[in-house]
Amino acid sequence: MSIEIDVLNGDASWPRVEPLMNAVWPQHVVEKLSWGHVKWAHADLRVLIEAPEDSNGESPNPGLACHVGIFFRTATWNGRKVDIGGIGGVATREDFRGRGLAGLALGAAVQTMRDHEAIKFALLFCEPHNFAFYEARGWHKFTGEIYAEQPEGRIRFEAMAPFVFDFTRAPRDGVIDLCGLPW
Repeated sequence: MSIEIDVLNGDASWPRVEPLMNAVWPQHVVEKLSWGHVKWAHADLRVLIEAPEDSNGESPNPGLACHVGIFFRTATWNGRKVDIGGIGGVATREDFRGRGLAGLALGAAVQTMRDHEAIKFALLFCEPHNFAFYEARGWHKFTGEIYAEQPEGRIRFEAMAPFVFDFTRAPRDGVIDLCGLPW
């Protein structure tokens, strides 16, 4: 089996990603979720995995199979500026779930952030049914407060649980201000 992983510009690659996102999270479903009202940031980079080929070198269901958005931001942690990375928009097509693609894409995203030496830690937000997935890959629950921008102004962001991945810092609590939209 051959798997291609691309890391591409966020805005330029959006036309390839949009059909996957609409398939995984149709608008009528998103509207009912705790985070359905949130205005999200656009990814700076995107990790894309095309549908893997079978042993004959063919892809019976071609197209984008998995996506992970990567974000870069100067935020604050306990009032001090810090460069952080972010993960958002993790999505795998239903017919490719359970094959490890999200783990591969997440690993590529973490490595991409690690390659930016200024990044001190990474942050993502997830729902309870995904906690074990991220914890198994080295992410830790952040028990402090998160603030973010929304059209109505600065808010305490509580729509989903925050998790951090340690690079040179290991925040577990305190106050993080994203100084912009969440991802």
